[in-house]
Formats: sequence, C-alpha cells, structure tokens
Amino acid sequence: MRFEHQHAVVTGGGSGIGAATARRLAAEGAAVTVVDVHEGRAKEVADLVDGGAIAVDVTDTPRVRAAMGQAVAERGPIDVLVCCAGGDRPALFVDTGEADWDLVLALNLRGVLACTHAVLPAMQARQRGTIVHVASEAGRVGMVGGATYAAAKAGVIGFTKAIAQEGAPHGVRCNAVAPGPIDTPMLDGLAASGRFGQRLRQAMIDATVMGRSGTPDEVAAAIAYLASQDASFVTGHTLPVSGGISMW
Repeated sequence: MRFEHQHAVVTGGGSGIGAATARRLAAEGAAVTVVDVHEGRAKEVADLVDGGAIAVDVTDTPRVRAAMGQAVAERGPIDVLVCCAGGDRPALFVDTGEADWDLVLALNLRGVLACTHAVLPAMQARQRGTIVHVASEAGRVGMVGGATYAAAKAGVIGFTKAIAQEGAPHGVRCNAVAPGPIDTPMLDGLAASGRFGQRLRQAMIDATVMGRSGTPDEVAAAIAYLASQDASFVTGHTLPVSGGISMW
C-alpha cells in the first residue's frame, strides 16, 4: 500500500486518465479527492474510491485555490497532486484563432500552473510532497492538428523541470508523464469529429512502434510510480507512456 495515510488530489479525475489514476491511487491506500469541471463525473468516481469530489474549472485560478483549501479541510494536507485536467480543439493551426489558443493554453498549461501554485507552498513547508503533471508526447515531438496543444504541453514539461528544481531543497518532487494515443474520451472525440479527426487519430496510433493505443490504466500505473517512494530519486523527469513514439 504505497499511499497509505496519504491524501491525493487528482484534477480531471472524472474520466479517462484522471479517473484511472484516482482508482489506482485509492487501490494503493490513498485518500483521494477527485476534482473535475463536471460535478456528476467527479462524484461518480469519488463514490467508487470512497473519496471526495469537488467541481472546479482549473482555468479559474481563485476557484482552484479555494478547491485545494476545501480538499485540505476535508481530508488533510495534500501529499500527492496529479494534474490530469486538459483538452484540445484539433484543427490545423492556420484554421485556429486567438479564442482557440486562449482556451487550449488555459486548460493545459495555466490550469497546471494554478493547481501547482495552490499546493506547493504547503508541501514545501511540510518538507514533503509529490506532484505529477500529465503532459503529452505532442509536447515532445509536435502534432499536426494540435499546434497549440503541443505548445501547451511543451510548456508543462518545462514547468515540471523548474518546479523540480525549486521543490527539491524542500523535499518536494515533481515529474510528468507524456502519454501518446490513449483510449480516452478525448481520443474517441477525434474519431467522431470527422475525416480529419479520424486521420489524426490513426496517424497517432501508427506513430507508435507497438501499433496500438494505450489504456488509461497504463498511464495511471506510471503516474502511481512517479508519485510513490519507489521513485524517491526521480524528479524533473518526463516519462513517455506512448508505445515508443519518441524513442528515436
């Protein structure tokens, strides 16, 4: 039970990788708070793991801070933060505009900054804590139809390294995972969005050396490793969980 007597907060925990991570951490002993923009989804997963549920939009920084305070009040200091919340508007960059950029950057980068900023001071004061950000292979190798998403996730990777350096003197580790094509509602949405989305989804799968998409549970296992004491000497690292997309 690697997370016994620990409190883990998982953003984007109502579906996909976030829900799988909440289940995994709870199975390993953590008290889990599920944070999601969709209250019903958050409560559904929280009920499965006997945890708490908080509905919050991670792009709303004051609300994020209040949500983290609520999580602490309900279940104690936060030992593990996993930032899974995110999303995309797939399109060729020339077909996007500022509203698209603002939304995708806010969901995937500013939300990670807001959540990390809300928990890091207390972790540093307690001289303990682990943070795992969900980046993407798109942030490492780029992605046709996801230029802004790739930029945001590259930002997450750089941010992870910076927080690892700032947190280390205070006993706080920070790492990231970089999923490839994973069977989530986001990937399913590509298949349902038309011919462009279908081609993009298949291209992502074809880019793996394993010739398949991954599962949320496979990503959750990597997150649990990075968040645990099994990775006590690992920080500032981005672990690809992508079937080998970036191995070359």
